[in-house]
Amino acid sequence: MTGDPIRTHVLSVQYIPNVDEGLRRGLRIGAGVRSLGILTTDSDDPSYAALDEATKKADVRVAYAKSMYAGAGNASMRLAGEFIGILAGPDPESVRSGMEAAVAYLERDACFYSADEEDKVAYFAHCIARTGSYLSQTAGVPKGTALAYLIAPPSEAICGLDAALKAAEVTLSRFYGPPTETNFAGGLLAGDQPACQAACDAFAAKVLEVSRQPIQE
Repeated sequence: MTGDPIRTHVLSVQYIPNVDEGLRRGLRIGAGVRSLGILTTDSDDPSYAALDEATKKADVRVAYAKSMYAGAGNASMRLAGEFIGILAGPDPESVRSGMEAAVAYLERDACFYSADEEDKVAYFAHCIARTGSYLSQTAGVPKGTALAYLIAPPSEAICGLDAALKAAEVTLSRFYGPPTETNFAGGLLAGDQPACQAACDAFAAKVLEVSRQPIQE
């Protein structure tokens, strides 16, 4: 139904306590990092936000994060899903702590929402009060900046971004033009926390409007 949360399902969590030197070089992980945590899920954008949360809760950084092509509905295998993320840290305890923070964030915080009664249109309008190291780098903003993380199907996203930018004192720090790997679109908007929340609200309202009236008179 409209407004229902669409929670992310964690498909796989694996740990490598002492990564092989060749793999470390392949992932371009700097010296001093020897432990990895690997996460796959069926929803990418909440998972990117969750990895950023991990960098705020533990001594870890995001070594790798990618969306799978065409989305979870077209996943190649049972555990592949829509997203893979890899956390890197100096020891197994740090990585496990970071991974637990990421999984908890997916369970309790970041998620997509339904924009129609049939759950055939989904959007992500998530206010991040302060960025960790990962989303700060992604958005090109200082660590601790508030962000509105806004994602929807292509038409809904473009209209929603315009509404969000007009509704609050925010700037478009990162634009995800359609088609992305999952055929969605959106962006990261920076500002203070109240402005980012207002941007999220305006984006969500516009996505719902487009969903209700896809052919504008």
